[in-house]
Amino acid sequence: MKIFQGIGVSPGIAIGNVSVIKSRFNLSYQGKIQAKNLPHEIEKFKGALNLAEKEILATQKNITKTLGEKYGEIFAMHLLLLKDKVLQEETIKSIKNDGFVAEYAFQRVLNKILENLGKKGDTLFEDERKDLFDVAEKVFSYLNREKSRSFIIKEKAIIAAHDLSPSQTAAFNPELTIGFVTEIGSATSHTAIMAKALEIPAVVGVDDITKQLEDEQTVILDGFNGELIVEPTSALLGKYKEKQKEYLKKRKNLYMTKGLVSKTTDGKRISLMANIELPEEIHTLVKYGAEGIGLYRTEYLFLNRRNMPSEEEQFHSYKKVLLLLRDKPMVIRTLDIGGDKFISELRTPTELNPFLGNRAIRFCLSQIEFFKTQLKAMMRAGYYGDLRILIPMISIFEEIKKTKELIKECASELKKDGKKFRELPLGIMIEVPSAALISDILAKEVDFFSFGTNDLIQYTIAVDRVNEKISYLYQPFHPAILKLIKISVDNAKKCGIKTSICGEAASIPEIACVLLGLGVDELSMSPSAIPDVKQLLRKTSFKKMTEIAGKVFEFSTHEEIHNYVKKTLNERGKK
Repeated sequence: MKIFQGIGVSPGIAIGNVSVIKSRFNLSYQGKIQAKNLPHEIEKFKGALNLAEKEILATQKNITKTLGEKYGEIFAMHLLLLKDKVLQEETIKSIKNDGFVAEYAFQRVLNKILENLGKKGDTLFEDERKDLFDVAEKVFSYLNREKSRSFIIKEKAIIAAHDLSPSQTAAFNPELTIGFVTEIGSATSHTAIMAKALEIPAVVGVDDITKQLEDEQTVILDGFNGELIVEPTSALLGKYKEKQKEYLKKRKNLYMTKGLVSKTTDGKRISLMANIELPEEIHTLVKYGAEGIGLYRTEYLFLNRRNMPSEEEQFHSYKKVLLLLRDKPMVIRTLDIGGDKFISELRTPTELNPFLGNRAIRFCLSQIEFFKTQLKAMMRAGYYGDLRILIPMISIFEEIKKTKELIKECASELKKDGKKFRELPLGIMIEVPSAALISDILAKEVDFFSFGTNDLIQYTIAVDRVNEKISYLYQPFHPAILKLIKISVDNAKKCGIKTSICGEAASIPEIACVLLGLGVDELSMSPSAIPDVKQLLRKTSFKKMTEIAGKVFEFSTHEEIHNYVKKTLNERGKK
C-alpha cells in the first residue's frame, strides 16, 4: 500500500480501478527504413489520420447529444488541427525524404509546430497546445495499432493524468468517470472547477503520479484530504467505503434543501447564486436551488474556434440562458481573456507576465470593435430578462470611464439600427488591490461590486493560483484579503450599491459566514456547493456572523482566523 499526498479540490471519495493517461511523445530515433517500405509507412500514417478523424467525429456527436452543442464545438478545433495541411504534408515529406518511420516523422513535425506555439509553460497558446496534444495522442495510438484511450472509458474508473485539458474533461463519460487525479493544478484550476461542476472527487498536485501507477490498480481517492491510496488494505478499504456511504447519504439529505429559503436563524435573507460557463449547466441551478446566476463566464463562446462569434451568435446564446432562467437574475461577465486563456485567432505577442499583462478589460479596451460587439449582444439579450453586465479586472478609474462611453456608443448604434435593447446595470469585479483601495471612487460610477476572490488572493498575496508548489500561500482568510473586502463593502454601502462574492471563497461555508458578517449582500458559487452553504446559514444567526467578522482582525494569520471561525461556529452548532 502507498499513500500519495496532493491537494483536494473537489469533495467526495472515489473507490475503484485507475486508468492512467500516459503521453506517447518523446519517441527515440528508430533508424531509417528501406525505400521499398516507404509507401507502407505513408499509408500507415494516412490510415491513422482517418481513424483519428472518425473517432473525433463520433466523440463530437456523442458529447453534443449528452452535454450540449458548446461542448461539442470543442472538437471542431480538433478536426481543424488534425487536417492541418502543414502537419500532414510535412510528415509525409519527412517519411519520403528522410526515410523515418511514420511515428518518428510525425513527432518531429509536431515538435516544430509546438515550438511555434511557444515553449512549454508559456501561456499564450496553451489551449491550442493542449488541443494539439489531444489530437496527436489519438494519431500515435493508431500508428501503434492501439485503440485510442484518450477519451474512451468502458468501465468505471478514476482518471490519472499529468493534466486534463477542457476537451478531455468534457469528453469523459460522467457515468463512468468517478474521480480525477493530476500531477499539476490547484483549487482554482480548470480541472478543479469542472470536477466540482460534475460532482466528481478530484485531487491535483500529486508529483509524477502517472509514472507510479498502472492501469487497473485499485485506489482510493479522497477529495477531502487530498490523498490517493494505492492498493489499500482490506481494512482501510472497508473504512473508506463507510465514509463514502455516509457522504453520499449526507449529499442526498442536502438535496432536500433546494426548496428551503436561504435565511439565517434571526431571519436575514441571503441570496445564493450560481457560477456557470455553459447554457447546458442551467439544470444544475434547478437541482441545487440557486436563485439565479451570479457569474456567467463567456470565455467558452470564444475558445476552441478559428472565427470569432458574431453579435447575432452571442445575442442568441445569452438570450437562451436568460429565457431558461425564467425571470431570475443573471450577471454576465464580459470576456475575461488573457492570463491562462487565449483566443487562437487573435495572435497577440507573447508576454513575460501574462497575468499582469493585456488581459480581461485591458484586452477588451485594446480591441474596441470586438468589445462593442459583445456589449451590443448583451444589451440586446437584456431586453428579455434581468441581465446585468460585469466588467473583470478593473484596476484604474479610466477603465470604467471608457467602458461607459462605449456602452453609450453601443446604445446609440443599436437605436439607429432599430434593434431592441435595454440599458443594463453595470458592475465591476474587485479582484485587484488598487480597485479595492479606490472603491470609494469606483462605487460612485457603477451599480454593484462583485469580488473575484480567486484573483484578489493571487494579486494581493503575490501567489500563482495554479502553482501547486506554493498552494499554501493561497489563503482566503488572510487578513489583507478580508481588509480589502471590508473597505470595498463599506464604500459600496455609502453609495447605496450591492456587493457579492463570485470567487471560490463563497463556496466554503465558514468563509461565507465571515464574508456575510463583513457586509457582503450575495454569494455566488459552484451550484453543487449551495446545499452546504445554505445548511450552515440556516443554523447560524446573522448577529453571530457579524460578531465573528468583527473579531477576525484581532488575529495575524490565515490559520488563526480559520481556527477561530471554525471553533466559534461549531460551538454555536452545539448550543
